[in-house]
Amino acid sequence: MIRRAAPDNRPDTPPRRTPWRAGAAAVVRAVRTVGWYMDSVVGGQDYQRYVAHRRRVHPGKPIADERAYWRERYDDAERNPGARCC
Repeated sequence: MIRRAAPDNRPDTPPRRTPWRAGAAAVVRAVRTVGWYMDSVVGGQDYQRYVAHRRRVHPGKPIADERAYWRERYDDAERNPGARCC
């Protein structure tokens, strides 16, 4: 015997969120936002942007590996202090 589900006569409404779920979701969003910000401050996505730029603007030319990229970047920062205080 096949049982059929009873028709749902309720209007289409999103499921209710319990207060602790809403709070937990807000905490998760805040942690992800802080993580994204800290990653951008320390340059976490810089190498990926460099690779995308090289592929877009200089196709066919060799791309430095990540270690060589950071070595060159830090060496350049030492040679040209720019906005640093020391």
